[in-house]
Amino acid sequence: MFVGHYGVSFAAKKGDASVPLWVLFVAVQLLDFAWAPLVLLGVEKVRIVPGFTRTNALDLYYMPYTHSLVAAILWSAAAFALYRLAARGGNTAGLVVAAAVFSHWVLDLVVHVPDLPLYDDTTKVGLGLWNWPATALGLEAAALFGGMWLYFRTGAARRIPMVGFGFVMLAIQVYVFFGPPPASDKSVAGTALAAYVVFAVAVRLLEGPRRKARAV
Repeated sequence: MFVGHYGVSFAAKKGDASVPLWVLFVAVQLLDFAWAPLVLLGVEKVRIVPGFTRTNALDLYYMPYTHSLVAAILWSAAAFALYRLAARGGNTAGLVVAAAVFSHWVLDLVVHVPDLPLYDDTTKVGLGLWNWPATALGLEAAALFGGMWLYFRTGAARRIPMVGFGFVMLAIQVYVFFGPPPASDKSVAGTALAAYVVFAVAVRLLEGPRRKARAV
């Protein structure tokens, strides 16, 4: 999953409005924020295999440090502790951030073929929705705009620009699904990392100033 992850970011604002949206954008992609540099360093592995699934050519055959269930739990716990320390947020805010991080693994479980290990590099799982392009794309759109709808119910302003941003994100998802395969493992990792940063910066600009909120 790609843009569908960001639906969780929008929905999570209902859990604690004090957490900036850009933080939640980073949180839902934190596993991939770690995965991309590890691929660039040759620690985790991906092969480009055209036709590997019907929506992308990524054979994600070795990623125990970012996408195993145990790793996802550890990354989520670290995000909870870091957010509480760095942002001085309360328990609720920290738990919202941690849940956003862990949601990445849960949503990946739905779309990935069995390449998500439960621990280390063993017992791999995945429901394989990537092999049903229309259904997978519909899920991405429903997750993104469903989460955005919940976000708007918090009273968020700048709705039209945010919806426009959502359609830009969805267009990128369509290209990922139906465009040409990446040139190499390094290129897919570098492009993904750049996209995550750009999305977080863009939503920071769209959200506007942060409202003060008391920690709980």
